[in-house]
Order: sequence, then structure tokens, then C-alpha cells
Amino acid sequence: MGNAEVEGRDTTSGNDFGGTRIVHVVRQFAPMVGGLEDVVLNLAKNQTKRFANVRVITLDRLFVKPDEKLPHHEIIDTIEVVRIPYWGSKRYPVAPEVLQHLRDADLVHVHAIDFFFDALAATRSLHRRPLVATTHGGFFHTDRNAGLKKVWFNTVTRFSASRYRGIACCGENDFELFQPLAPDRVRLIENGVDLTKFADAASIKPVKRLVTVGRFSQNKRLERVLDGLAAVRARDEAFELDIIGSPSDLSIEDLERAVESRGLNGAVDIHVGLSNDGVRTAFSGASLFVSASDYEGFGLVLIEALSAGLIPVVHENAAFRSLAGHHPTVRLTDFSAPEKAADAVLETFAHLVSDEDLRARAQQSSRRHGWEKTARDYEEFYAAALEP
Repeated sequence: MGNAEVEGRDTTSGNDFGGTRIVHVVRQFAPMVGGLEDVVLNLAKNQTKRFANVRVITLDRLFVKPDEKLPHHEIIDTIEVVRIPYWGSKRYPVAPEVLQHLRDADLVHVHAIDFFFDALAATRSLHRRPLVATTHGGFFHTDRNAGLKKVWFNTVTRFSASRYRGIACCGENDFELFQPLAPDRVRLIENGVDLTKFADAASIKPVKRLVTVGRFSQNKRLERVLDGLAAVRARDEAFELDIIGSPSDLSIEDLERAVESRGLNGAVDIHVGLSNDGVRTAFSGASLFVSASDYEGFGLVLIEALSAGLIPVVHENAAFRSLAGHHPTVRLTDFSAPEKAADAVLETFAHLVSDEDLRARAQQSSRRHGWEKTARDYEEFYAAALEP
């Protein structure tokens, strides 16, 4: 969630990219805070000493501050950032100026399945740049317009995918979805996670405080987190919750009304725009990470929680189910049933109290997701895409 030191700077894969100029194209970037932005930032930072030039092209306004225009050109953590205007909705922002900033690129890496993914595929004969992409969860985060999304995916997205030399899927769910579109060019590259950012931040002693992190969007199902908390507090009023994130489908006022309607005033703190230090402070007063999200592309925040020593209790979506297979401290439950969620929270907390090594095991398991391997995997991915 934001700027941080990158671990594993020396990610030499054996490929020579000293003369290669790479352009990342992504709809939102720093100072925006979120999983997508974090991944692109850390990937680009890992590449600045290995590539001739690393540039990020992004939109000139943050979706959370649409009236505030950001600088057209900026250097962030040694990365060249170019921001361009757009029109349309945040779900499919249209920004044709992107074509003007690709002329010197040796490889263009598109992040997420949106206008950029489709437009650069459709105009490939004009810009003539090799294209690769990372899916970042696609656009199936919610069931809204599900029928239209399926039609779009099997027509427009299928055509666009055919124009890319490689498509990286950041989770097994994405891989299963995209692999039929381009069987010989799709590969699984799980997101890297900055494990230094919140390392060992959670409370040393078990405390009855939960934390959830992410945009206030429909797929995060924050109302279910609150329902679960209400069910927990019906049995033990000592439990409290921190909600950390930024407005999206829900505003701060929406969340405040949801808290009040459940009689949770005084038990829930809502934090918006926290710095990394602010998040660390929130983590330091908590022991459990909770998420009722019904869709995740990968589950980056869950890994950050593990690195902090928080014990996750999360909804059994496809991404979390996959991660739980590698991380035994992750507890899956059904947040659509508040009593089941409450059972899981209370049982997990009791386990934490009785097992003094549980916190350390959570931290240890997060280490498989460091950036060194992910950056190396992307270099191999690029090398394949640049083959004549």
C-alpha cells in the first residue's frame, strides 16, 4: 500500500536487459494506494537497475480525487511517470494519448484488462510495439452486468488477447479464466509482495482487535465484515475493528451508516488515506486480519497481513482458498453467514492465545512471496516475448 523499500534488488535472471526500454501502462499509479498500484510500483523499482529505461504511463487524475489533476511528468523512486488525460468512467477510462508515449519502447507491459488492454491490441499495427499484459483479476470482481461481461470477455477480450505475446496471470483463478484464450502464451506469475513494509507490525500479545484493509468497493463486502463483528460482539464485547482503505463504491458516510445501523458505534474505527506508518500503527494494535471479499485477483493484502504477524480469517473465495493451501495459518470461513464467521474469529483467537508460535509461523509463510522471485519470473516472461 504505497511507497516502500524493495527487497531483493539483485534479481538477475541471466537475461541481458541493459539496452531494453520498458513501458508500463496502468490506469492508476502512485500516489494512489492499492494492490494494483503497489505491484506496478515495486515491479518497476526492481527493474530500474536492470533495464535501460523504465517508464510508467498512467492517468492524470486519481479516481478518488477526480477534480485534482496531477503533474504530467514526474520521477517517483527513480521511475519516470507520464500522466495523460482521460474521459469516461473509472471502470473503462478512455485515454488515446497513450499511443504518443510508446515510440521508443522496446516492450509495452499493460496492467489490468481495461481500455488500455483493448486499445493497444487494436492499434498494434500503428504503434508496432511488442505487447505483454498482467491480468490483475480481470473485470469479474462483482456480479454486476455479469452477462455483458461474459459476452465482452469471449469476444473483445479474446480478440485483444490474441494480439499479446504473453499474458501473465497473478493468481490461479485468473490463470484458469484466461488460459483458454491464449493457451500457448498465458502463464502464472503470482504477485510479489513487499515484505519489509509491515514486517512484524502486529501486536506481540494477542489482543481482541481485528483489522481489514482495502478499497471500500462492492466486492470487499464490508457489510459482511460488520455483520460478523456484530455476531462476535454478541458473545464477547471486547472485540473491535479497524477498517483501513479508501472510498470507492462506498463512501465514508455509507460505512458510517452501516456501522451505526448495526449498533457498532465505538467498536469500529474507519481510516482513510493512511500512510504506511499509519497502517503499521493500526496493525500494532491488532491480532487478526479479516476479509469478507468475494473476489480477489491474488490476495496481496493477505500476504502483507501475514508478514506483519496477523492471523487471517477470510472468506473462502478462489484466491484466498488457493493461498490457504500454501499458508496453514489462514482460516477460511463463510462471511455470508455471520455466526459461522464469528465462530471462525473466536476459534482463531483462542488458537492464537494457546499457540505462542502461531504469529511467527504466519510471518515465516509470507516469505515465499518476496519480490526477488517475481521479478526474475517477469524477466523470463519478457525474454520469451522478445524472441524474434
